[in-house]
Amino acid sequence: MLSIELIEIMGAALIAGLMVALTHAPLGIEVLKRGIIFIDLAIAQIAGLGLVISGVIFHAPPWWAVQGSAILFALLAGFFFRWIERKAPAQQEAIIGCSFVLAASITLLLLADHPHGGEEVQHLLSGQILFISWSDILSHAPVYACILLLWFSVPRIRQGIWFYVLFAAAITSSVQLVGVYVVFASLILPALAALGNKNPHQVAWLCGILSIVAGIAISAYADLPAGPVLVITYVLICLTLKAKQICLAR
Repeated sequence: MLSIELIEIMGAALIAGLMVALTHAPLGIEVLKRGIIFIDLAIAQIAGLGLVISGVIFHAPPWWAVQGSAILFALLAGFFFRWIERKAPAQQEAIIGCSFVLAASITLLLLADHPHGGEEVQHLLSGQILFISWSDILSHAPVYACILLLWFSVPRIRQGIWFYVLFAAAITSSVQLVGVYVVFASLILPALAALGNKNPHQVAWLCGILSIVAGIAISAYADLPAGPVLVITYVLICLTLKAKQICLAR
């Protein structure tokens, strides 16, 4: 029987995970359509670099410094990738991948002499979703709500620079809640599961919801790191949905 404390932990983590899953599903479909698969990893890592820099500059950075630094770096990356899309589209994916490696390397260098550098890197990559508070949810929920509202009510915002602005805003919040690995998994795997389906958004949302619920439950119950577990559940749910789609198509 689950304890009250475990249920409370799972409650906040579930809400955070579902916010990420519901918002990332349509973004991931657009990413797959554009063929810029690694943009999520790159912007997530660059936003994370902003978080690390704010921590280096301020010993105990205030909330506005953390958020401001992360969104600034994510937006600058988005503007840069949009410029590359216009000027050198054939090299865009390669440049995005190089940007990810560069941001990751600078992050490691900045944390090399940090007393808790290893923990900071682990937090950035795999997140700490089971330790999310309700105040964290309240601070990030408006971001996801605005993105979803704009995405479906103003379709033209999915084009041009506005796609990159919305994407950067979503990733800035998500990397703080779930880490770089889950950001990538929650964007690409549901989109892959939905590929070729008549109702791609519904399938992508289903994949995300099932993955989050299963991953959080397993992680909390078995006392395992949530980030890696969530990536695995995303993969398994994606494969299951694709296998079902293939069987039905025969």
